Amino acid sequence: MPQLKLEDLSASNIVAANSLTLKPGQEQFIAPVTYSAESSVANPATAWQRVALLDDRVVGFIHGNFDQDSVHEEFRACIWRINVDADTQGQGVGRFLATALAGEAKDRGLDRITVLWEPGDAGPEAFFQRVGFVPIGETAYGDIIGALTL
Repeated sequence: MPQLKLEDLSASNIVAANSLTLKPGQEQFIAPVTYSAESSVANPATAWQRVALLDDRVVGFIHGNFDQDSVHEEFRACIWRINVDADTQGQGVGRFLATALAGEAKDRGLDRITVLWEPGDAGPEAFFQRVGFVPIGETAYGDIIGALTL
């Protein structure tokens, strides 16, 4: 696979990030990238948003959050959203993005990142577990809380 590159989410790539396609059944597990972009405007100090580029084409997006003052431990260093284009799923793009966020967390002196996922057949649970996240709890809404020790 050609080299993946990481780039900040910006006005020049947000349309491509928002146009990432999903596999059938995945729509229920993810909201459009523009929802994440909106939250970065509201929380610019904590949002960490990047796209993955393959041959200068946006093939993935990650929205991380770093808020060491959050009253909820699972939200202090976490993945809010990760999207990988349907045509490139299974080719390491998601792992590349999760690893980049984990690296950023380490650089900030943190020892773990978390993620929430909704259980379901077409959901992201298998991906997160392959990357190394371990279920550590459940939210009141039934989402799984996963943690990756760095």
